[in-house]
Amino acid sequence: MKVGGVMAGPADTMIGRHKRRLGISACWLFLTVVSGTLGLLSPATKALAQEQTTSSAAAREMLAQRKVDPNAKMLVTADELIYNDRTNEVIADGNVQIYYDGAVLEAKRVVYDRANNRLRAEGGVRLKDKDGKIIAADSLDLSQQFTDGFVNSLRIDTPDNMHFAAARADRSGGDTTVLTSGAYTPCEPCKTNPDKPPLWQIKAARIIHKEGEQMIYFENARLEFLGVPIAWVPYMSAPDPSVKRKSGFLFPEFVNTSEIGFGATVPYFWNIAPNMDLTFSPLFVSKQGVMLDGEFRQRLDTGIYSIRAAGIEQQDKEEFAGQDGYRDQRGLVESHGLFNINEHWYWGWDGWLTSDQTFLTDYNLVNKNKKEVVSQVFLVGQGDRSYFDARAQYFMGLTSYDIQDQQPVVHPVLDYSKTLGNSVFGGEFSYDFNLTSLTRQQMDLRATSAALAVPVGSEGPTNGCDLALLSPDPAVARDECLMRGMAGTYTRLSGVASWRKTMIDEIGQSWTPFANVQVDVASVQAEAEDYPWLPGENEQLIRAMPAIGLEYRYPFISVQSWGTQTIEPIAQIIVRPNETDIGKFPNEDAQSLIFDDTNLFEINKYSGYDRVEGGTRGNVGLQYTAKIQGVGQVNALFGQSYQLAGQNSYAYVDMANTGAESGLEDDVSDYVARLYYAPNQNFALINRFRFDKDDWSVERYEFEGRATWQQLSVSATYGLYTAQPELGYYEDREGVLGRGEYKINDNWKVSAAARYNIQQSEIDYTLFGVSYADECFGLALTYRSDYTESINRERVDTVLLTVSLRTLGSAGFSSEVGSTASSD
Repeated sequence: MKVGGVMAGPADTMIGRHKRRLGISACWLFLTVVSGTLGLLSPATKALAQEQTTSSAAAREMLAQRKVDPNAKMLVTADELIYNDRTNEVIADGNVQIYYDGAVLEAKRVVYDRANNRLRAEGGVRLKDKDGKIIAADSLDLSQQFTDGFVNSLRIDTPDNMHFAAARADRSGGDTTVLTSGAYTPCEPCKTNPDKPPLWQIKAARIIHKEGEQMIYFENARLEFLGVPIAWVPYMSAPDPSVKRKSGFLFPEFVNTSEIGFGATVPYFWNIAPNMDLTFSPLFVSKQGVMLDGEFRQRLDTGIYSIRAAGIEQQDKEEFAGQDGYRDQRGLVESHGLFNINEHWYWGWDGWLTSDQTFLTDYNLVNKNKKEVVSQVFLVGQGDRSYFDARAQYFMGLTSYDIQDQQPVVHPVLDYSKTLGNSVFGGEFSYDFNLTSLTRQQMDLRATSAALAVPVGSEGPTNGCDLALLSPDPAVARDECLMRGMAGTYTRLSGVASWRKTMIDEIGQSWTPFANVQVDVASVQAEAEDYPWLPGENEQLIRAMPAIGLEYRYPFISVQSWGTQTIEPIAQIIVRPNETDIGKFPNEDAQSLIFDDTNLFEINKYSGYDRVEGGTRGNVGLQYTAKIQGVGQVNALFGQSYQLAGQNSYAYVDMANTGAESGLEDDVSDYVARLYYAPNQNFALINRFRFDKDDWSVERYEFEGRATWQQLSVSATYGLYTAQPELGYYEDREGVLGRGEYKINDNWKVSAAARYNIQQSEIDYTLFGVSYADECFGLALTYRSDYTESINRERVDTVLLTVSLRTLGSAGFSSEVGSTASSD
């Protein structure tokens, strides 16, 4: 203890007694500071935050009571430490510093009044607790037990950047703190001008914090931006920051569309229990009335589930004339669940039941970009070298392009794959199983020419086949339309086993022998309407496709002072029998066939199990790679595929015409190529080509470029695809999509995107956005225009505004600013 001087009381007081009292008083002084000021610190640092969780996560006790270490040592320093018998006070005067158990109290003067059992700190009072919380005040007055007290000119700064200020703070009842003329903000003060108003703050005549209720109440409160009041409420409340979940109203959301009008919802969050909650979000819209919407969530020991229901009695259904929404009652029931079985397995479900296809998007219940929802039950397992996935699924389209009876019901689809950890004959062995069973009520046909497509405005896809125009001759009708999905039930079990081993000889040649076998067993219960695309009768099918092959690579590497370059010829041969039962197996999962550099050397170029490549095939290519100092990296690949013997699977089409116009339908394929260039990590260009084998005309071309330069990031994608009428594409498709983002500074950012349809000579998609974000405030304004994938075949222009206030929440407003009917 550092003492500048000691002043005694009556002269007859013994010096020893003075010393004893001095030590005792100093201890009482310090313990009073610790117990009192730390009591003040705990409630004063509560934030105005309420966190609404989308799951019912169990709430945890966040208000930890500070425990003083009884063995902690105390240190008091001051210019003078005075004991006054006459006033019964102990005074630490001048540059007072008190250290105890990690806490530090600083003041010009600290007085302990023993008679009234009160502590008073004066002049530049600053208390820093061991957890980082800081209280600054002009003066501090507390009782020893801190059941009552007051603080003048209070300022509180917390480690999580929340700031309180008040002209006066009073504490009563042991758990209630009242800030008079108080202010709260999570925004950091300006470093160059601390007196400048923060970006936003809440000022109130009184801010009342009740620790027992874990609530903060504001009386006569106003919200200020840059010191300018923009909103006022006579009364409001919010949970203190120790609360993760608290019942109460959430920030409002606003919406505006031509069909439902202007609307607003103020959700109410009900914290039923630490692991259970309910959000009630009634939406009031000007044209249709009130939509009730509620979601219940609960967390159990092994997982979480939720149930949501929404419904409305529409007041003006005529706004949806000609659309699925033309009905009186519309509604939704939705549920999700996810549960852990153990560290490797989990199961769950997603469920959607709606009154119609467009209810979810009409009332902003899902993202506008969502085109379908999937109801499913699933079981998933993950091992070190294995994977299991089983699920039953029901698909529901959300647009007017979808006919629900053409959507499949999957019951189930099961996938299992495993790669053995130990080698087999020195190579890697893996196997896969797939079980698929599905039912569809109505077949899905697409026209192979515009003359046979459904009239504009008809239900379903624009290239749907008009059955009234089909030829009565089955052979002709088969060529007039293709089938994307069969009517009836189809079940298939497939197994694939693969082995491969790579060997490198002494001169650097790479030899990779491989073997593969796929076995399929299927049951087809087709409807009569499936003919002539399928036999139209029940069939039991079995198919086996063994294959053996060899892949050869010989990289030639040149190392120079300016860099390295590698030329690598690649050759592959695959020997196998012809594919059997083509056209009898329904093709549900292998319709996507794009021949390019990515699958040139695949054993089976089909995307699924329903088709399997047959016959003897050779694939050849030449790859070049260079890394040049000061220039960057270049990679190029050029190749072709050859049907050497047997039947070319791609020349024999199935119900979906898969293989037709793919570039593989002839024994000598089209040429495929790739060209990649990256001068550095911030810039890259990639080109993919498919050239006609006869005249080198471009059948397919894709270009993608991306670049980042300081605060600017841009990307561009260009695509050119020639017409494929046998697959339902009657005209060439050509377009370009560009995106850009510029970070003005650490807070401001602007972004833009546009897509130009070159064939239609129009911009069919645009996006502009500006956003601001800092430690306490966020603002995002977005404009979007799109009709190529709109819900009801109209161009829709939408403005979305979102404002976020840290610790309080965010509010959003979306509005359609116009719509234009599509010319499709």
